[in-house]
Amino acid sequence: MNARATKKTENLAERIYLQLKQDIFDFRLMPGDRFSENEIAERMGVSRTPVREALFRLQREAYVDVLYRSGWQVKPFDFKYFEELYDVRTILECAAVRKLCEHDGELSKLDDLVSQWCVPSEQRLDDGPVVSGMDERFHEKLVEAAGNSEMARIHHDLTERLRIIRRLDFTKPPRVDATYNEHQAVLEAILHRRVEQAQILLRAHIEESRNEVRKITVHMLHEASARSQLHSVEASSIGRIDG
Repeated sequence: MNARATKKTENLAERIYLQLKQDIFDFRLMPGDRFSENEIAERMGVSRTPVREALFRLQREAYVDVLYRSGWQVKPFDFKYFEELYDVRTILECAAVRKLCEHDGELSKLDDLVSQWCVPSEQRLDDGPVVSGMDERFHEKLVEAAGNSEMARIHHDLTERLRIIRRLDFTKPPRVDATYNEHQAVLEAILHRRVEQAQILLRAHIEESRNEVRKITVHMLHEASARSQLHSVEASSIGRIDG
């Protein structure tokens, strides 16, 4: 395969990966759904090669499982798995906060976060998806600022794995305002070197987000399942009419 053909395949694989990931995020592909490479290739009008590359990437990120001899499956939703990820995330972030509070020098690495989150209410953003991305970076930058690159790498991996449900926390306007308030409180505690207070505030912030996300996810899964059953009934009715 020449360089141009290779590049084209890589671009297609990236596009397919992003589309399938979005389908999983939006529950157009439901947890537990099974499908073949051929089905995805036909739907997207491409060959199986970029589809396979995209699916193996999604498998590495724990979104899908390969079922030998029977295609692929969207990973069944496992709340215990996400709860464990949240637990590890909380431990890492609290450790990072302790390192920051015990740091002898200036905390200039937090200046960008302060300018972004410690703002008057009229300057706050209210676009859920935008604030969701900002929230991810807030927590990643806290860990990065602690100066342990391996800790930051592990935390980034956790962030990727949690994104499928964590972004749902910003579908309700009150949660956007609450995030601003909670981030501001955490930052102020760190800047005043109040390690215990900063950790308590951070744990409460993550716990509140986790609880909200769980409620929203259960609701969305229920709605998506109901829509899927309705479409099946409609398709069955159309088939009987056509017959």
